[in-house]
Amino acid sequence: MTSTSRSTRRRDAWLLGIAVLVAAVLVGVLVAGTRGNDQLESAQRVGANAAPETGPLGDLARRTPSDPMALGAIDAPVVMVAFSDFRCPFCAQFSLETEPQLVDRYVEDGKLRIEWRDLPIFGKQSFDAARAGRTAAAQEKFWEFTHAVYADAPATGHADLTIAALESFAQQAGIPDLARFTADATGTEFDAAINADSDKARSLGIPATPAFSVNGDPVLGAQPLSEFVDLIDTAAGA
Repeated sequence: MTSTSRSTRRRDAWLLGIAVLVAAVLVGVLVAGTRGNDQLESAQRVGANAAPETGPLGDLARRTPSDPMALGAIDAPVVMVAFSDFRCPFCAQFSLETEPQLVDRYVEDGKLRIEWRDLPIFGKQSFDAARAGRTAAAQEKFWEFTHAVYADAPATGHADLTIAALESFAQQAGIPDLARFTADATGTEFDAAINADSDKARSLGIPATPAFSVNGDPVLGAQPLSEFVDLIDTAAGA
């Protein structure tokens, strides 16, 4: 079985799970709708003041001010949350081919915000790289570090991200304090945050990386640019 077919099957399974979740929610809404008129009117009043509608994954955006692991305006109408692994070849493909076009087309004009989430699934080196990414973020060089790592990704298989390799990418990214980078990348300061991201991904049933939520609508895998464009335009009301 090819990697493409495996990815397609994982994507279909995840989307099927999301569809089941949506169906369950709709059933609950229909049941609730059979209650008295007073309750219905109350729900309508609440709905009038509710946040903008999101997809089946719900609102995963953090919109944290000055988040070094986010690109774009904090008040952008569309937030794309990206669950990624530094050793994931399809994450590298997205980072190198699709992300720059989304930045030029949507982030720069304030329509889109991209927020990174760690989902290290390819062993210890993936977790070490997630630590390194957080360390780069602490020195305001997260995206430079990310692009350096992905630019060196192999055409097939998973990158060999030893500590020495991560230090080399940190130097390429222009991280000012390399001694601090190494100390933090081999420490445990960021483990809780990394695990929190991973736990959230598991709670959503995400089976692989990269996985995205575009205002709550799921996308699994390095899909064509057109798929992201359609979702973003719809969410932005374009």
